[in-house]
Amino acid sequence: MPLGKRLGAEFFGTFWLVFGGCGSAVLAAAFPQLGIGFMGVALAFGLTVLTMVYAVGWISGGHFNPAVSVGLVAGGRFAATDLLPYIVVQVLGAIAAASVLYLVANGKPDFAAGGFASNGYGDLSPGHYSMQAALIAEAVLTFFFVLVILGATDARAPAGFAGIAIGLALALIHLVCIPVTNTSVNPARSTGVAFFATTAALSQLWLFWVAPIIGGALGGFAYRALFGSAEQR
Repeated sequence: MPLGKRLGAEFFGTFWLVFGGCGSAVLAAAFPQLGIGFMGVALAFGLTVLTMVYAVGWISGGHFNPAVSVGLVAGGRFAATDLLPYIVVQVLGAIAAASVLYLVANGKPDFAAGGFASNGYGDLSPGHYSMQAALIAEAVLTFFFVLVILGATDARAPAGFAGIAIGLALALIHLVCIPVTNTSVNPARSTGVAFFATTAALSQLWLFWVAPIIGGALGGFAYRALFGSAEQR
């Protein structure tokens, strides 16, 4: 598949992830009477990935996440020469989605951006978890997310179920980590909304690049070392 088409798929896939996942937090979870809560937000993130893996994953591989792209390079499933273009369009897709989400949310008369579904530690953590706790959680959860992706898309795995496994894994990750960091495991997702938050989210953004990238790379290396680098289905 030509690089241009793959980059387009990554842009729209990341847009959908941020708009759908963060949108559920900014728009729906703000209304307790809707009953969505953080479990609904976790499910929304899982559904965005599940739907886009089936929609455009066959075009680009369905990364939608710089940490996943790094992990796939480490796992021998993705060409390092395409890594930078993928990361650039993923970040642009996230920023575009956050921009549209902000315009929609701003249509409510009493709207205040606040954290705007951004990630953080310390005072910006929903549970006021420390920087160390946030770093460990984000790295470990991204590690296992990449393991799930590599395993589910391995040619030796049952065909047709990868999107379900990946989407459910992301939902589970959010169920675990929302109280700690509001859940990133995706530097693009963190970057897009941080620009619109009125908190200090931008000053803490470094952690949500460093931890997921480290976790993703280690996940890729681990899968390759333990289980081999069979071609993606």
